[in-house]
Amino acid sequence: MANIVNAERISLAFGTRILLDGVSLGLGEGDVVGVVGRNGDGKTTLLRLLVGAAEPDSGQVIRNPGASIGYLSQDETFAPGATVREVVVGGQADHVWAAEAGSRAVVHHLLAGIDLGAAVAALSGGERRRVGLATVLLAGHDLLVLDEPTNHLDVEAVAWLAEHLNLLQSRGTAMLVVSHDRWFLDAVCNRVWEVHDAVVDAYEGGYAAYVLARAERVRQAAANEARRQNLLRKELAWLRRGPPARTSKPKFRIDAANALIRDVPEPRDSIRLREFATTRLGKDVFDLHKVTYSVGERTLLQQLDWSIGPGDRIGLIGVNGAGKTTLLRLFTQELAPASGTVKQGRTLRIGHLSQVVTVLDDSERVLESVQRLQRQVKLATGVESSASNLLEDFGFRGERLVTRIGELSGGERRRLQFLRLLLSEPNVLLLDEPTNDLDIDTLTVIEDYLDTWPGTLIVVSHDRWFLERTCDVTYALLGDGRCVMLPGGVEEYLERRATAASPHPTTGTSKATTTASAAQRQARKDLARVESQLAKIEAEIQRIHALLDANAADYPRLVALGSELNQALARREELEAQWLELAEASEG
Repeated sequence: MANIVNAERISLAFGTRILLDGVSLGLGEGDVVGVVGRNGDGKTTLLRLLVGAAEPDSGQVIRNPGASIGYLSQDETFAPGATVREVVVGGQADHVWAAEAGSRAVVHHLLAGIDLGAAVAALSGGERRRVGLATVLLAGHDLLVLDEPTNHLDVEAVAWLAEHLNLLQSRGTAMLVVSHDRWFLDAVCNRVWEVHDAVVDAYEGGYAAYVLARAERVRQAAANEARRQNLLRKELAWLRRGPPARTSKPKFRIDAANALIRDVPEPRDSIRLREFATTRLGKDVFDLHKVTYSVGERTLLQQLDWSIGPGDRIGLIGVNGAGKTTLLRLFTQELAPASGTVKQGRTLRIGHLSQVVTVLDDSERVLESVQRLQRQVKLATGVESSASNLLEDFGFRGERLVTRIGELSGGERRRLQFLRLLLSEPNVLLLDEPTNDLDIDTLTVIEDYLDTWPGTLIVVSHDRWFLERTCDVTYALLGDGRCVMLPGGVEEYLERRATAASPHPTTGTSKATTTASAAQRQARKDLARVESQLAKIEAEIQRIHALLDANAADYPRLVALGSELNQALARREELEAQWLELAEASEG
């Protein structure tokens, strides 16, 4: 595998804070690495060092001179006066760039609704972001370095992007991806780098494998059982008990996960929470009757009837512009419907997290800002907690507690906004894209809090992991005025969208589908065979380990057993590779 970029003992500090200390790592052809870590721990800095946009204080970064590197930063800049056509397809006419299937797919999925002749400077921030992503994808680079590529993409576009990146990876393209979207990381990455405490820990596999490996590392290092009962293991428990698509991993991995989470309860007791919510909210929360709402000539909601009760946990999805944010504003009565009624329950205390960060006093310090609202808060569980403890849970520790709000990053301001919302002790939470600008560790804290929060929750998000983790049911705005429940969740939504966009299948298509189904059936049979072989080799490895322990004083015997163990481990690695190939083929 050809190396594309290597970092050798790189270090970098800002003032007295060390972001990276003696870090060595590298990427080669076909590597797809997801980068995770808390906001401010150095993820973007690491990307900038690897692509040459910044230089380390010590150490060196070696790049293959024959490799092309494309970089999507969070702050895209374009030539003054440039049009979308000039930036994305080099000014080519439609009949030229559209002759390439890859170009058509990228433009169709990322630039739908954007005029190619428009000036990039006249576009919104989200549209410019999609223009930058499309440009990088179409440039034919050997290494794609993508900093938050799913920002401003809806669920459908994120699913397409994951599929497209998997196609590029199969052709040898390497990728380095910073993202807080855990479903996306799990779908595209074959390795994960965790940036923390000035070091980078490497894990094999996607995000789900990273959760398991990190949890196991914590378990082995823990001094007592209390350390094991952490948010990471709770997330792992939900991961294993979640939708079947997330458990498509070898049985020998599932056994390891089951052993780790055997004594971990379900993430939340939905029945108890619903009973508690009823006592706080009564029987009625929101009742929509024949609600119609239009923007110009577009009808977002048409004669909508919907009753939302206490304890309901609803995920709301739909394409950008379908009316998700509008619906939340109808719930709060910030907007009034053109016709119909929106009735609120009498005891509602609504907490609305909008996409706009609340205006705060930039001169005020973080701890002062929270204590001014409430020094003590009684959590939904009945446990009292101090404002400083909640701040620590949300990542504000040490000097960050006395940092002025004006010096906080966008992600930190978002965290503070959410925490201030919780201090108001709402019994209804309306969350509009709550995962924006938040790192994964902060998201797990929020998810853990919501697990014990007994109220009505409505979440608008493109983050599939967060939706499935926090909500019990999914609804979709389909763009035709309807809001429908999806028993199959996000997967059902994507299938509906694909069916609506596809022409009716021809006979030829049916034959191709039949052939594909036969291939999948055969792959499943082969998969079962390989799993049986894996179980046997795992038993053999355990037997050799037992013999090694029993013959610790017999050096010649240890040498022979060591050779057997190496052969068994190599065989297991070979079978695991076969399993992964067959698993992909069996899923089509």
